[in-house]
Amino acid sequence: MGRMHTHRHGKSHSIRPATLQVPSWTKLDAKEIEELVTKYAKEGMTPSQIGIKLRDQHSIPLAKVITGKSICQMLEQNKLISEMPEDLDNMVKKAVGLQRHLKENKGDKRNVRSLELIEAKVHRLSVYYKKIERIPKTWKYKSVVAQLE
Repeated sequence: MGRMHTHRHGKSHSIRPATLQVPSWTKLDAKEIEELVTKYAKEGMTPSQIGIKLRDQHSIPLAKVITGKSICQMLEQNKLISEMPEDLDNMVKKAVGLQRHLKENKGDKRNVRSLELIEAKVHRLSVYYKKIERIPKTWKYKSVVAQLE
């Protein structure tokens, strides 16, 4: 699959497990995994950080196979999910950092274009999240408001 705003093909990424069966080496059951997920969420970790921690420290390649629910679904059931989706929040933070950079470096034309592309992704992602009712229908990205957060 290619990237959205470049002509290159993105090949550098982690790969999900090939089989959707419970691994033989996993010693934890579904209830213990859910407890770990809620514990890590209460410590302030994001869903992706929780997944990485489960993979690296507890050798659980995919929590959904064992529990039947994704990490976000587990967090939603325990009312620990953040009000802003993680990927949208990361995009907004990236845009704010780039705006700060452009205030100091006014001649940086390449990053002006990068900011436009990031903001386009934010708008596209916000439309999706409004459609599935993950964020309020009235939520709107504004560069000035994003800088204040």
